[in-house]
Amino acid sequence: MALKALLRLKTRAQFQAVLAERVVAKSEHFALHRHGLDPLAPSAGRPMFSPGLWLGAMVPKRWAKRSVTRHAIKRQMYVVAQEMLPEQDCAAYLLRLRSGFSRQQFHSSSSDLLKQAVRAELASLMTRLPAAPNASPSAP
Repeated sequence: MALKALLRLKTRAQFQAVLAERVVAKSEHFALHRHGLDPLAPSAGRPMFSPGLWLGAMVPKRWAKRSVTRHAIKRQMYVVAQEMLPEQDCAAYLLRLRSGFSRQQFHSSSSDLLKQAVRAELASLMTRLPAAPNASPSAP
């Protein structure tokens, strides 16, 4: 199984553009924003995005105090999104941590238990993702 090419959001302007869009799916700890891109429109109007599937991940210090925890959560976000986002979609997505995980339940800052809980919740979130309005049908 080949992994799809996933472009990463890098600039502040890219993050702000996607954050300005409504939340398309949310769970107890995560929210997913989607910014649709028109693959046929010239990129001169939107120099910050080229056609393709974009992803950004936000894990604020407010919800994950230790950097090792933030990085572990971000890695899980990128892996699950790489596996589950619609490949043919031409859009920018932003996964955002919107509340913290219990320190009483997850004692270690980067435990396997925490990673499994993050993965399970993200997989559940991705299954509730609505169909992409501008996704082109895949060729047989």
